[in-house]
Amino acid sequence: MINTFNRYKSKFNSHFSRFSMSTSTRPIVISGPSGTGKSTLLKKLFAEYPGKFGFSVSNTTRKPRDGEVNGKDYNFSTVEEFKQLIDEKKFIEWAQFSGNYYGTTIKAVKDVADKGVICLLDIDMQGVKSVKKTDLNARFLFISPPSIEELRKRLTRRGTETDESLERRINAASDEMEYAKLPGSHDKIIINEDLDKAYEEFKKFILEQE
Repeated sequence: MINTFNRYKSKFNSHFSRFSMSTSTRPIVISGPSGTGKSTLLKKLFAEYPGKFGFSVSNTTRKPRDGEVNGKDYNFSTVEEFKQLIDEKKFIEWAQFSGNYYGTTIKAVKDVADKGVICLLDIDMQGVKSVKKTDLNARFLFISPPSIEELRKRLTRRGTETDESLERRINAASDEMEYAKLPGSHDKIIINEDLDKAYEEFKKFILEQE
C-alpha cells in the first residue's frame, strides 16, 4: 500500500489540534481485514443507537457493490477526482489497494463532529498508522477473524473476489493481524467468531468513552 500522510503531517496536526479541543468524545478508529464483519457490527450498532454515532464516510475509486449507496457506504469517485483531493491535501490518510484508492478526508470527520455525535472511522492498517501521527486523540479497535483459513472461506463465500484479488486480501489480512499483535497498536482486539458475542464486546468498547 502507498500512503503519503507524512508529507502533510504538520498541516493535518494544525487541523486536528483545533478539532480535538472542540469535541467532547474521542473518535474511534475501527480496522480489520475485509470479511471480518466490520460492516455488520456497525449496522447493528447504528440500529440499536440511532443518532448517537456518526460514521466517517471514506472515499474510494472502486465500483459500488450491490446495495451500497453513494455518500452513505462510501463516497465513490473517479481516480482523477481522488487524485485532486490528494493534491489539495484533503485527506487524513489514503492508500491504494487492489488497484483502487481509499481515503478519509478531514471534512468527513469534521462533518460528524459538528453534529455532536461520536465519530467512527473504518480504515485499514496504513490508515491506523497515519491517524496515530495526528492530534485526533482516537481510540483504536481491531476486528479479527478467528483464523486466516476462516477468513478465506468467508471471502470465497462472498463471491466478489477473483483468485488474484482473494490472495491480495489474504496477504493484506496476514499483515494486519501481525500488526495488531504489536503492543500499543490497538486499544482492543475483538475476534469475530460468534457474531452476538463479538457485538456485545464491540458495543461495550465503543460506549466506554473516557
